[in-house]
Amino acid sequence: MYSKIVFMITFKKQSGDPPYLKFRKEYDRALSADQKIIEAISVSSLCKFNSIVDSRYVNLKIVDDKDFIFFSNYDSPKSKQFMSHNQVCVTIFWNTTNVQIRMRSNIKKTSKEFNDKYFSSRSPKKNALAISSNQSNKIDSYQSVQKRYKETERSEDLNKCPEYWGGFVFRPYYFEFWKGHASRINKREAYELNNQVWLKKYLEP
Repeated sequence: MYSKIVFMITFKKQSGDPPYLKFRKEYDRALSADQKIIEAISVSSLCKFNSIVDSRYVNLKIVDDKDFIFFSNYDSPKSKQFMSHNQVCVTIFWNTTNVQIRMRSNIKKTSKEFNDKYFSSRSPKKNALAISSNQSNKIDSYQSVQKRYKETERSEDLNKCPEYWGGFVFRPYYFEFWKGHASRINKREAYELNNQVWLKKYLEP
């Protein structure tokens, strides 16, 4: 018998701006529809040094007012890409409600104080992985990863956040909400920030 694992995004202060209210509404609808892995987001970025574009899924952990926050190894390729070119595009798809959300934003690191506090609130097993992993580096075998993880569990302070781990925060200046339709007359509703005012428009399917 497998226990049900519930993945959720933590909402702190709720922004009253229209696209943020709509984001929360769509999230609540997907959650009520039993959306699996609801926090998964695809983040696309450009590496300024070699002009390579990459995408990867990460777990969106927090929405605080206008800020979206996830966590990563700061030595990872994606982190280096964010630092070389700080513009990203984020995509979410919730299949239970057939809704896609796209966001464009600039991205930056969260503060060390924020990282330390968040890290200490996590489970020891998660922290052992964050400490032991040289994310995306070439390895000899999967067994070597398991060995280093177990050694870390035994020998490291699992409440102390390493310098190479922390959060990234992005605050979108563009949202697009796509709602699929059986006849492909899809509804596309966009919000763009202009001089601190959100301008709403509809787009052709």
